[in-house]
Amino acid sequence: MKGSREIDTDPLRNSAVKKSDFDNSPKNSPGSVSSEAEPSIRHSSHKKSEAIWSVIWPTSIPIFGISNGNRAESELRNSGSSIIRKKSSSGSKNYYEGWRSAVRRVMMNGVTMRRIWGFSRATTSSSKSNIWLLGVCYQVSQEGEESSSDPTQSEGFAAFVEDFSSRVLITYRKGFSPIGDSKYISDVNWGCMLRSSQMLVAQAFLVHKLGRSWRKSPHKPLNQTYVEILHLFGDAEDSPCSVHNLLQAGKAYGLAPGSWVGPYAMCRTWESLVRNKKEEIDNNGVLSSTMALYVVSGDEDGERGGAPVVCIEDVLRHCSEFGGGQVDWAPILLMVPLVLGLEKVNPRYLPLLSATFTFPQSLGILGGRPGASTYIVGVQDEKAFYLDPHEVQQVIDIKRDNLDLDTSSYHCNVVRHIPLDSIDSSLAIGFYCRDKSDFDDFCARASELIDQSNGAPLFTIAKTRTSAKPAGNNDIEIEDYSADNDLATENCAQEDDWQLL
Repeated sequence: MKGSREIDTDPLRNSAVKKSDFDNSPKNSPGSVSSEAEPSIRHSSHKKSEAIWSVIWPTSIPIFGISNGNRAESELRNSGSSIIRKKSSSGSKNYYEGWRSAVRRVMMNGVTMRRIWGFSRATTSSSKSNIWLLGVCYQVSQEGEESSSDPTQSEGFAAFVEDFSSRVLITYRKGFSPIGDSKYISDVNWGCMLRSSQMLVAQAFLVHKLGRSWRKSPHKPLNQTYVEILHLFGDAEDSPCSVHNLLQAGKAYGLAPGSWVGPYAMCRTWESLVRNKKEEIDNNGVLSSTMALYVVSGDEDGERGGAPVVCIEDVLRHCSEFGGGQVDWAPILLMVPLVLGLEKVNPRYLPLLSATFTFPQSLGILGGRPGASTYIVGVQDEKAFYLDPHEVQQVIDIKRDNLDLDTSSYHCNVVRHIPLDSIDSSLAIGFYCRDKSDFDDFCARASELIDQSNGAPLFTIAKTRTSAKPAGNNDIEIEDYSADNDLATENCAQEDDWQLL
């Protein structure tokens, strides 16, 4: 990345990470759905853009119903494109029905979804395939519809954009207090992996406390729990999951201000942070109960590659220890760092990566272009939809009790996509399991995926550390669980068709 030297500290990789020259990368054309060759740093220049776009679209509808000038400018800064303002509906009207009704009214007036979201025909896919977004399927085309109909005009696509826009976007920030003893007051050019990982973990907290069906409502006051979650990821030392605290927790894995880090080291850093900050996070208002975090690894703790193995015995013990021995299970975030090729993902793994988005437990993928990390949240055909942290925004002081906070810069209504086969081979997949039955369902789905992998799975499932083979679809319960099986010298990893890097 231009402007600073980036150091790859990921022990899973032995090849140099390619650097990205953001200043010379092609800029994305305005619009809500786009494909771009590479994520690029976008600085705020909203006042000039506002004048330009006001000529093209005199009236617009913001996706979150922002009415005052400052919030409209913030939304423009966030999207990097025209903002569409939504006419206020009755306060008693149901939010979801009101949102969809507004879309239908515009359609009936002869304006397509391309106009609503500023789509570009040059970059928008005409695919009518289903979209999978973090475990939820959206049908953009219904049976019986004319073949010439535009899928972006469907209610299914509108619901997809609504869901996508409710995910938390965390980008580069400038103007925060110096990190530790350094002089860094911004993470521009080096913090994209940190920001991408924050988005994945923020999604885990959203599901954990608000449920997967939660959507950000423009007609209601901010949810207290939602504000509490954003506070966790603020840019100050008093925010437990801030860049400041991540860098402190990740020193043992090579994290330092100004340097780039790989997915494996990032996952281990989160494991260390959650363990060290558990008490602080537990006392963070309504977030009285947090989740355990478990990094799934393979041979020699993942440092030599090899297929990671979800050892059910380890997961159960991890949950019990996290709960202080008071409970047998705790909600758990599974992070699975992978290396699926030398520079690009081996094509044999692409269908398996896509399939993980169909899991109800899906938290997406931490990855992107080499040297330019993003948060991949969904797939359609050969495309990967993602949230891009490469936008520079001014720091916001998020107070836990401030329900009048402008959170528009933490959301994005620009749906970007890149070819799935172009993402970096070094990545990490996230899953959230709320309870034991949810974990059992995850194991069953993962076992089915293993059966479809033709001997080269993304990861495997094993009951204990002494298991000789992965657990099958109907064989995921642990019987006769005892400490005797916990042999430190044993390893439940299994060599498949993996290269050891």
